Amino acid sequence: MNGLELAMVLASALLHASWSAAIKGARDPLAFNALQAVLSAVLGLSVLALFGPRTLSPTLWALAGATFLAHALYYYWMSRALERADLTLAYPIIRSTPALLPLIAVPLLGESLSPIGALGIAIVVLGVWGVYGGAGGGWRTAFRPELRFSWLTLIATVAYSLTDKAAMTALQDQSWSAALPRTLTWFCLLSVGSSAVFLPLAARRLSRADWSAAVRRDPWRATASVAASTAGYGLILQAYQTAPASYVVAVRQTSVLFAVGIAMFFLRERPSRRRVLGALATVLGVAFIAWGG
Repeated sequence: MNGLELAMVLASALLHASWSAAIKGARDPLAFNALQAVLSAVLGLSVLALFGPRTLSPTLWALAGATFLAHALYYYWMSRALERADLTLAYPIIRSTPALLPLIAVPLLGESLSPIGALGIAIVVLGVWGVYGGAGGGWRTAFRPELRFSWLTLIATVAYSLTDKAAMTALQDQSWSAALPRTLTWFCLLSVGSSAVFLPLAARRLSRADWSAAVRRDPWRATASVAASTAGYGLILQAYQTAPASYVVAVRQTSVLFAVGIAMFFLRERPSRRRVLGALATVLGVAFIAWGG
């Protein structure tokens, strides 16, 4: 990864950690995410007025359908995970994507990893799990029933990382005549499509009173979160156009370090020293990725 790609992914990591903390800090994470989905869909539809559906190839539309589903499940399962567990417990599982993604991205997307880059990914994974392993109960804590949604969220994260990387690669290879930039077009489609799948899932668990309460309590907070999410994932999509998915996803796991800090200072969580050291290890892993990638 070059310096610009690294800077984009690190900025995205900070924005993602802040967005996740906003969800955790909401009184009802699922209702808060549903409110965000409505705002994201409205924003996406307003921008897509300049977009022609024929701009995308059939392959890209197939990838769009897959990523809509993956992102919608991610939002739903993440909401459920943060209803049940502290941010410093659930988040490191959710962000353990580097442990799984290279096993799929290398053979499926034809990516290659340098030895130093692979070592960096391994250190990031160990750091993430060091953060988590410091929780009370040690490694057995990871398999408590209340954390099952965290594991499901991890699976959804791997899925959308693969589909979005494949889409960005396909977009770069396709001729482009639309007025909108490629990355912005894809993000707006993603916002609208994933919201269309996520909102019916959320509606099954939310009453009218839940919706009304979220609209009264959190309109400005949800708007700020949508802005952070839009900027953060836009940076990731931009990085995907030129950088290997395995490296991008690994560097983005520095969000674990940011999340630990935010949880300590704003959510009043108290992680152990081991968890803090594990978060710092993720920074070391990122340094190896930047050096060897």
